[in-house]
Amino acid sequence: MQRQNGKIELMIGAVAYAPKVVTIWEGIREYLHDRGLQTEYVLYSSYPALVDALVAGHIDIAWNTPLAYLQAKERLGGRCLVLGMRDSDIGFTTVFIARADSPIHSLSDLKGKRFALGSRDSSHAAILPLHFLREAGLDPEKDLNLVRFDTDLGKHGDTGTSEQDVVRTVTEGSADAGAIGKATWDAFVAAGSIDSRTLGIFWTSPGYSHCNFTARAELPASLAERFTKAIQAMDYSDPKWKQI
Repeated sequence: MQRQNGKIELMIGAVAYAPKVVTIWEGIREYLHDRGLQTEYVLYSSYPALVDALVAGHIDIAWNTPLAYLQAKERLGGRCLVLGMRDSDIGFTTVFIARADSPIHSLSDLKGKRFALGSRDSSHAAILPLHFLREAGLDPEKDLNLVRFDTDLGKHGDTGTSEQDVVRTVTEGSADAGAIGKATWDAFVAAGSIDSRTLGIFWTSPGYSHCNFTARAELPASLAERFTKAIQAMDYSDPKWKQI
């Protein structure tokens, strides 16, 4: 990979799902530079483009969703490394929601009901909800009437737009229940866009891992170790780094 003046050690890729992403990655670059890692970042418009860049070797590390990680791993023949992830991405969960006055209290109650899902490429709001329904013995395509909101395809659910649609549809009664990420639920409640007296969680999924830093296997071990140590040393209590 070509380096600018031979000074850039790592090229990191991410998806620009919102304007704040620029601020986040400017902060990460500054943080890594302060710890002796000369990095540059490249922002892509979608996760398919990010995965293409990692597979082609245009970048060394990608900030991947679960789906993007699995796609990269498959295309690289398993030759990729997970260098780290945030604490908040460990034990990530999906919640199934319904109106507080709904008769739906368990997964079995969903049979024959209208069930809203986020973008079909969202792990937490579509892919895994369908998996959990199948694990519970339900055939989503036959036993439920699926209502899909593919409003941010390519972003793997990062924007939260499709989950807003799920919440709105369940609140209005156009769907009987729906699936969103627990982190999204918490953010919506904190922002006042969900009234917990109107909507409630009736099921929470087992925990799973969410986003991670994925590197090509060719990345030198010493460089991978320096990167991992640096990001693991980031102190969330430091106001300067808390925002990223």
